[in-house]
Amino acid sequence: MSAGDDPRDAAKPRGFAPSGSADGGFREPLRCREPATATLQLDTEHVRVTRWDFNPGAETGWHRHGWLYVVVPVTDGRRLVELPGGGSVTADLTAGVAYTRDAGVEHNVINDGERPLAFVEVEVRAHPG
Repeated sequence: MSAGDDPRDAAKPRGFAPSGSADGGFREPLRCREPATATLQLDTEHVRVTRWDFNPGAETGWHRHGWLYVVVPVTDGRRLVELPGGGSVTADLTAGVAYTRDAGVEHNVINDGERPLAFVEVEVRAHPG
């Protein structure tokens, strides 16, 4: 994974076209959303565990995971996921009910609820079996 693909890369400007953009320009207008807070809890050769805390309306910023990952909500809430091309998906999250996603899809996660939202993200690094 390159540094530009990591949502914790503070140098990545908000609203800038995600890596891989052919024209290198802006894909959509700049927004003034508060950034979510990422707290790295564990980073080993096998997993990376990050807790994400969002105030209402806060976002991760555009990113792409290099590994399969599991998300375990810490709080109930509603999240909006923006996708390339202007699409989006919303979902209600229930504390303690995990879900998983494959690596590779660009996205931006936003707290679409009226209360703070938190989840723990576990990225599973490729390793022999």
